Amino acid sequence: MTDEIKEFRDGIFALKTRRFGTVAELMVERKFNLSKSKNRFHDRYDETEKKRIEVKFSTVMKKYKEHISADNLIEQCKLANLANRAITSTKIKDYDFDCNIQQIKQTEFDVLYYGLFFADRIAIFRMDSDEIKYCAGYSDFQHKGNKGEGQFHINKNTLDYHFEKHFLLWLTYEELYDLFS
Repeated sequence: MTDEIKEFRDGIFALKTRRFGTVAELMVERKFNLSKSKNRFHDRYDETEKKRIEVKFSTVMKKYKEHISADNLIEQCKLANLANRAITSTKIKDYDFDCNIQQIKQTEFDVLYYGLFFADRIAIFRMDSDEIKYCAGYSDFQHKGNKGEGQFHINKNTLDYHFEKHFLLWLTYEELYDLFS
């Protein structure tokens, strides 16, 4: 990975929730030739299939081994950086991680593109909205009072399910960079 691509990748991992989500949405839009959404309740639209598209992605990071306390605050902050926590796709079975695909309102879209940003490449998955209720670990309850909004976790226990049933393709950071340069 060149310095330019590494800086690009590291910047993606540093983005906060909404900005990171925008990167994922634009990536899926450009990669799969989608158009802007028809309303504010889904992310993109597939003009060919006439389907509403939702996009949900997560970065894959090693779980923290310890909670932060007054005794370990400095050490834990030093360990929290990308170089210490990001997992490559080839080491996914070696570390505990938990990627939460959340705020899923399956009545608002037809197709979910979701995925995992690893340290070395990006895994992209696709699932129809009517399949979500059968997804490994899916819960249609996310927060108290949130009706119709669910979530599922991708971790070492559910990873094989997603790769066997819904995996679409790998995308390198070089390929993502090239989509926008």
